[in-house]
Amino acid sequence: MKLSDRLSHSSPPGGGAATTTSPPPKTPARVAATTTAKPATTAKRKIAKASSVADVRRRVHQLVLADVAPQLSARDELDDAELERQVRAAVDRVVEREDVEIPPLERRRFVESLLSDILGYGPLDALLADPDVTEIMCNAHDTVFVERRGKLERADVRFADEDAYRRVIERIVSQVGRRVDESSPMVDARLPDGSRVNAIVPPLALRGPALTIRKFPDDPLGVSDLITFGTVSSDLAVFLEACVRGKCNVLVSGGTSTGKTTLLNVLSSFIPAGERIITIEDAAELRLQQPHVVTTEARPANAEGAGLVSIRDLVRNALRMRPDRIVVGEVRGAEALDMLQAMNTGHEGSLTTVHANSCRDALSRLETLVLMAGFDLPVRAIREQIVAAVDVIVQLDRTAGGSRAVVSVQEVQGLEDTTIILQELFRFEHEVASDGRDVGRVQPTGLRPKLLDKLQDRGVDVPAAVLRPEASRARAGAGARTTTTRGRKAGR
Repeated sequence: MKLSDRLSHSSPPGGGAATTTSPPPKTPARVAATTTAKPATTAKRKIAKASSVADVRRRVHQLVLADVAPQLSARDELDDAELERQVRAAVDRVVEREDVEIPPLERRRFVESLLSDILGYGPLDALLADPDVTEIMCNAHDTVFVERRGKLERADVRFADEDAYRRVIERIVSQVGRRVDESSPMVDARLPDGSRVNAIVPPLALRGPALTIRKFPDDPLGVSDLITFGTVSSDLAVFLEACVRGKCNVLVSGGTSTGKTTLLNVLSSFIPAGERIITIEDAAELRLQQPHVVTTEARPANAEGAGLVSIRDLVRNALRMRPDRIVVGEVRGAEALDMLQAMNTGHEGSLTTVHANSCRDALSRLETLVLMAGFDLPVRAIREQIVAAVDVIVQLDRTAGGSRAVVSVQEVQGLEDTTIILQELFRFEHEVASDGRDVGRVQPTGLRPKLLDKLQDRGVDVPAAVLRPEASRARAGAGARTTTTRGRKAGR
């Protein structure tokens, strides 16, 4: 019987009697019980009467998964083409065995969906392939949100059921040798394309598993892209490039999802190609294109609690690798002390990020992190270390329009008594367009940086015009854009 016929014989809503005189299809249990009417050796198991096409597809889906279970257990020994062939063959077997007739177009879609579940990430595949989607947030198997072009919206996708949702989570974390279950209910991982993944499951997630994926573009953003998006101005880009080339230590600060990693990647692209760079991250996200780069990644403890390699361990190890630059994706613990000491002991030009809401808060955050190292250091001693190590703080935030932008750049000038002296060099100036959009941009304050002397000693010049607010406003008003020597391709 065709699928359309099977559906047409369903009972009408409300429990009324069916209008057809044809007998209802038998469930597997009823077939087994009616052995006198049909021998068990020749009986075909029937799929239970469905109320929708989706119900039939879901039942066939479950049977096909059971049919190819042996092949899935040997997944590492099969290439994708062979597994795809076996899945298609399994679909044919199940459809024939269960006496379900599926139209060719529907069968093709069904096979593609099944392959996506087995070889990919189910309904997430389409979102991962969408270049406009930068973040995927799954609150439940049927509740998925995305960030598309900077705006949060609900996605029109869902997993077939809770089991399918959990299978995708387990597949993602197992690819990086990690696990997520009741004994280890939180995990960070990454996809093969570098996208960052976080999963949390019960008992910590009370309403079921939650999955968050932060995507990264195949072609990393360059400085020209950040200028186009309004994240930085052309003048600020020139200044920041000079700071990196002149081996200033730069701290990028901002809240969650403000673009810290993106900016750190762009700043890292300014490092000269001949220098040895060591990158240290919790989950590898940076994509440096220089030839002399060593990428390292922290590792959590295994099920027995052994094998932990922390960011602090990697920072200490990096000092033994003869680095010219150390780039730490984010300092969030005791490694802050080791990072400051590295900056103060000949590893100038290092870069890192920290979670904070302002430049001043970033310094307070560093103090707190240093104390986590377990040393009873006086506050003044910690601040002396910070002043000696950090040259520039770049603060990121989201504007009223939802876009990411540098809102302040401040220079660390020294210590007066126990207060760290900061000087703001660039500041975001808000401007509202006629349609209500925030079209502001970051502008120089006109103050002369103390670090200009250090840059000049190292052979790096900063054009005076990029630090003059009137010149910057004139260029902005005329629509002129001064670019650095690196565009999108060079900044990759």
